[in-house]
Amino acid sequence: MKLVVVSGLSGSGKTVAINTLEDNDFYCIDNMPLNMLPVCIEQFTATSPVPYEKIAIGVDARNVSQDIHAFPNIIKEFRQQDIDLELVYLEASDQTLIQRYNETGRKHPFTQKGLSLIDAIQTEKQILSEVVLLADVCIDTTSTNVRQLRSVITDRVCRNRSATLTLLLQSFGFKYSVPNDSNYVFDVRFLPNPYWEQHLRSLSGKHPEVIDYLQSHEEVRQMIASIGDFIEYWAPHFSRESRNYLSVSIGCTGGQHRSVHITEFLADRFRTSADMHVLVRHRDLKY
Repeated sequence: MKLVVVSGLSGSGKTVAINTLEDNDFYCIDNMPLNMLPVCIEQFTATSPVPYEKIAIGVDARNVSQDIHAFPNIIKEFRQQDIDLELVYLEASDQTLIQRYNETGRKHPFTQKGLSLIDAIQTEKQILSEVVLLADVCIDTTSTNVRQLRSVITDRVCRNRSATLTLLLQSFGFKYSVPNDSNYVFDVRFLPNPYWEQHLRSLSGKHPEVIDYLQSHEEVRQMIASIGDFIEYWAPHFSRESRNYLSVSIGCTGGQHRSVHITEFLADRFRTSADMHVLVRHRDLKY
């Protein structure tokens, strides 16, 4: 049986995550009190045959706060059983969470305790601080829309896991911040910039004219090779440490040309590897 426990900050996308899992044939239970989790799973596993092969359970801070210190032991006990457990934690920046609550007009669960919105967010973070340390998958949704989050959940959680390493290659623009979930970040802003070529400005790093322009520069080709060699050398070390996910972010100024180009070339290099499952994300690509 596969069990996915979804937790995280209110407003970070837990409902989207649960709905996505349900669309991928998970039996989903949301907002379950933590002390009921072992009883629920025991009931499922005691039945033969197991009624559901894939179960997703949402746990939020309101249900965790009284039993938070028991959470590590609960997770440990599950992992000692014949259960394929994955703990998914969603988060976002304070500014993003505040903006989302302001836009939707919804109340944060902890504002009902007389706290301001920012204080409610900080209180929830404190309560969940032990949960995030146990997470197998941490997803920062600060710069992620609903469609992108559904895609991330599908790729990182719903996909059948194997011994292969999942390699996320993502381009981004430094002007919009560095992705918080990056294991490695490469700054390619020193490379020739197609933006300053008028006929290339409105194109992306995927366009043939931009590709030709960038590939005509030796330093671009060397940078692609160097990053690729770095990943090829160090990725096996991640696998040996039982880390099945590696996030490599490539950043230029706006996330339209250089970072996109290099990300695509790196993806082509590693897609043929039997030891990796390659995901590509262009976070800030507009055209």
